[in-house]
Amino acid sequence: MASTLFRGVQTRPFFLYPSALFGRKNGVFYCTIKGTQTQTAAPENKQPQLKVSPQAKAKVLDKILQDYEAIIGIETHVQLSTLTKAFCSCPYNYGSKPNTCICPICMGLPGTLPVLNSKVIQFAVKLGLALNCKLSLNSKFDRKQYFYPDLPKGYQISQFDIPIASGGYIDLDLPVEFGGGHRRFGITRVHMEEDAGKLLHSGNGSYSQEITVDLNRAGVPLLEIVSEPDMRSGIEAAEYAAELQRLVRYLGVSNGNMQEGSLRCDVNISVRPIGQLEFGTKVEIKNLNSFSAMNRAIDFEISRQVSLHSQDQSDQIVQETRLWEEGGQKTVTMRKKEGLSDYRYFPEPDLPEVILTEDYVDSIRSSLPELPESKRRRYEKMGLSMQDVLFLANDVNVADFFDATIGKGADVKLATNWIMGDIAAYMKNEKLSINEIKLTPQELAELIASIKGGTISGKIGKEILFELIAKGGTVKGLIEAKDLVQIVDPAEIETMIDKVLAESPKQLEQYRGGKTKLQGYFAGQVMKASKGKANPGLLNKILLEKLNAKS
Repeated sequence: MASTLFRGVQTRPFFLYPSALFGRKNGVFYCTIKGTQTQTAAPENKQPQLKVSPQAKAKVLDKILQDYEAIIGIETHVQLSTLTKAFCSCPYNYGSKPNTCICPICMGLPGTLPVLNSKVIQFAVKLGLALNCKLSLNSKFDRKQYFYPDLPKGYQISQFDIPIASGGYIDLDLPVEFGGGHRRFGITRVHMEEDAGKLLHSGNGSYSQEITVDLNRAGVPLLEIVSEPDMRSGIEAAEYAAELQRLVRYLGVSNGNMQEGSLRCDVNISVRPIGQLEFGTKVEIKNLNSFSAMNRAIDFEISRQVSLHSQDQSDQIVQETRLWEEGGQKTVTMRKKEGLSDYRYFPEPDLPEVILTEDYVDSIRSSLPELPESKRRRYEKMGLSMQDVLFLANDVNVADFFDATIGKGADVKLATNWIMGDIAAYMKNEKLSINEIKLTPQELAELIASIKGGTISGKIGKEILFELIAKGGTVKGLIEAKDLVQIVDPAEIETMIDKVLAESPKQLEQYRGGKTKLQGYFAGQVMKASKGKANPGLLNKILLEKLNAKS
């Protein structure tokens, strides 16, 4: 059994120059790094953490709107849903045992050569077109060189000066609860690259901690999307990231799951006085694993920087990387950035240029699905409210279900109400997606038609809906099997009303004495007698005539 020894130095207190060793355990490769101390975030001894109360935070944010402007840009890494990695035939499955999806190529062993996965180019062109970018018909790969334990080659294959796409934009609509409105944010560039591995930390406390290098993710294809610094608040940044997630899911290039690392965002924030042309000192925030966390982290960081500006301590805002600490709801220093990193880029000698033809680009352009922005505008033209539009277009599967339902002739607003109401509530309670329920668009359209046409009541419609969602079947089959056809014969309803009135002389006397709210009591008794099948409109019309008739 062969093992590979990394160059290392025995650790000393307060220094992290660990030794590392690849070994095999139960048929799985591991690289372990042992240190007497590990640090994930540098302590801030010189500058105590600012504690901002809700009241003070509100005042600070108000101050921002008056005197300061936040400048926000985002670098987003999207992990592509290809069957194999970018430059080898290894599959990647999230959650696999460490170092079980690796080969000599993604381990960076000497003598191996990368072979480009053509799907990576196809997905990059798709996303570039969807982001309204200009495509580079001739681009190339470059080596980005830096050392990190989970980067086995000592460099990353990326793109430097000629990205595959650049100069685009993305349109989105802010949620109504945050004021609404349309926004357009610029896209600087989209480029292809490979992912690094990751470090798995174990052990108790900060001493004798074992770090395992997992190379499963090494070589997985990524698209990095760099925005223009066009965002001005936490909610704008969070909605930009959410729109990117929607876009990659609509395109089918990534699942966009933040919890799996399929969509990772690094946020760059600076603050400047309103009217100042120069940007302030940029701070980067990492460890953002949800859109709400991104929103809170940005608003906190804006408050922190504005507080320092207002106290004439802007020199304490330094270029650094900070982590979002969810427990403390604050950002903390991870590492300082003393200057720009020298990655010593040069063209990747083991890969040819990437040359796109106009025919290839046109074939991909013609295969693009309807994108979120176009879908929202189409739904608006149907007369739906922005709240309805944002809900339906948020998930491509929900949008497809809605489109298929109205395609079967269902009323647009009624279909929207059923999907956003009872169906969405059921899916949330049962933690299911719309693709996992038994209800089909055909049967939802049939259910809406049956209620609208008076075959069944809305109450019975709900009962049928839940059975269709849970067990499937057809609307007509359930109506016939359970004898649920609505009673619309006036004579039959009148007979039931007469019986209820005859059995409730005291309540009838009270109603005619002025207690008109008892109408609901009588209607309920008739509904009970009809097992919910009496037509409500016809029932109330005949009931009122009977109640108000002279005795």
